[in-house]
Amino acid sequence: MTREEHYLEQQTMERRIRMEEFDYSKELFGNFDENMKIIEATYHVHIVSRQGEIVIIGSQHETQKAENLIYKLIDILKTGEALDPQKINYSIQLLESGQEGQIKELLDNVICITAKGKQIKPKTLGQKKYTKAIKENDIVFGIGPAGTGKTYLAMAMAVNAFKNKEVSRIILTRPAVEAGESLGFLPGDLQEKVDPYLRPLYDALYDILGGETFLKYKERGMIEVAPLAYMRGRTLDDSFIILDEAQNTTREQMKMFLTRLGFGSKAIVTGDITQIDLPKGKESGLKQAIEILNDVEGIEFVFLNESDVVRHALVQRIIKAYDRYEKAKEVSHGKVIVRTKK
Repeated sequence: MTREEHYLEQQTMERRIRMEEFDYSKELFGNFDENMKIIEATYHVHIVSRQGEIVIIGSQHETQKAENLIYKLIDILKTGEALDPQKINYSIQLLESGQEGQIKELLDNVICITAKGKQIKPKTLGQKKYTKAIKENDIVFGIGPAGTGKTYLAMAMAVNAFKNKEVSRIILTRPAVEAGESLGFLPGDLQEKVDPYLRPLYDALYDILGGETFLKYKERGMIEVAPLAYMRGRTLDDSFIILDEAQNTTREQMKMFLTRLGFGSKAIVTGDITQIDLPKGKESGLKQAIEILNDVEGIEFVFLNESDVVRHALVQRIIKAYDRYEKAKEVSHGKVIVRTKK
């Protein structure tokens, strides 16, 4: 960069966006200007709405990037899509990584509509790849950290397949393993003991189907929510089967589950290999499956990461921090290095 170019780069300037045809400024700015605050903080600019124009004030380079982003967001609004902080943050990620042309790929990909009228759709490119893999394969592994929508999207796909009569029942299962707890110490019969482990699955189905519809299908045997141990000895035909928290399966349990698949069925396996709660000495069936089945035709592995997190933006930063910490431990050969902020 020449001295003149550097000088121009540092100068404060304005860029103006004329709101023609329809005024999207209200939707662009969001409640209490929350959307524009994200853009301002990212690009170190100041944005105001003035007499039918959006004015961006800042350095030449930063105002140009903010202007580019706002035009992309206007294109999203023109399709009838709403904006929210997650969508804006993800659009920024795509722009910064040179993938701005893929922003529109996330539009109009509705999987199903919940009982409350909410549209369920993939919100990231990773999630879109995941749902596409489920459509095209009989067994799919969705692997990634918390908040990437692995289980919820799989359930939405299952409900969609069920409503379209592609399968006759939905089966949801997970291993009854949690850190520091034993089933023997919990009160009640076996079903009451395992229900707390299955609660996240119940909650997701309640959200998608509504309580009354869920209970009706459950009573008729069209939806089954059960611990993994209940799968042994069964052949599951014409079913959409989801194994959740698969990182907590043993090698034997994983093999048992995968060999339950019958005719006309799909199996989705979800898990996070960074959160294994198995006792020491027990190898995760999910980790082993990645090694053994990676090249098997008809099975696809989709790996999601922190950029696919659709929860609070802070969750992404937490995941990144833990990843850095684990990598630092590996580099130091198991020695934990504690660094303090200066």
